[in-house]
Amino acid sequence: MNLSRLFVEADLSAGVEVSLSETQAHYLRHVVRREEGARLSLFNGRDGEWSATLSLRGKRDAAARVGACLRAQEAEPDLWLCFAPIKRARIDFIAEKATELGVAVLQPVLTRHTAVERVNVERLRANAIEAAEQTERLTVPDVREPIDLGRLLDRWPPERRLLMCDETGGGPPIAEALAGLDDASRTSPWAIVIGPEGGFAQSELAALHRMSNVTAVGLGPRILRADTAALAALACWQALLGDWRKPTPRLVNDYRTSRTVT
Repeated sequence: MNLSRLFVEADLSAGVEVSLSETQAHYLRHVVRREEGARLSLFNGRDGEWSATLSLRGKRDAAARVGACLRAQEAEPDLWLCFAPIKRARIDFIAEKATELGVAVLQPVLTRHTAVERVNVERLRANAIEAAEQTERLTVPDVREPIDLGRLLDRWPPERRLLMCDETGGGPPIAEALAGLDDASRTSPWAIVIGPEGGFAQSELAALHRMSNVTAVGLGPRILRADTAALAALACWQALLGDWRKPTPRLVNDYRTSRTVT
């Protein structure tokens, strides 16, 4: 039986007992039907990943007794995704897939042509947590409150480079632009900014182009939907600058089945 993998807020160390949320208790009891003493794995984004055993309390409560450390905490790419909110199912899709693709921050951005005015940040965070649990990430992205594009640019950290996906053709192909960066730019913290379904307004494009650390790029000859553009840009960045350059280990410790697989 595969281990159930859960994100928790509590600190993790050997021997600690961690209280699980009511939602997690329901999931373990009634969805995957785990019993007392079932093996779990826990992570919190700080302390690595730990084995644990399930302790059932009453009808709704549950806890986990932490055992051994399975994986030490590892550094992940410092990559933000700044995106204009879109309709519910598709914004949930962005949160899920961007988490799978390794973003550190999900930042909704309100632009002149943004059609969605309200963003359910808690739902986005729930989608990000579930995706992190499924993909064996050791962290969950920081899901931030929506912010106006102008305010975001006014507060922009000078050390963070910005990859702007420009649907007007105002930049070279993304692979060409990223491959031609100097060493300092390649190792800088980055963010990717994606416009709304109607595209950036001309004043917004001008403001972005005025930034000293922006790199405008194109995503090919076809007009992509906003969610497709976000994931395409993330995949290109990870392949050329991110952790996709790391080799896949030949031997993986499969702690879900207590054996080594190749």
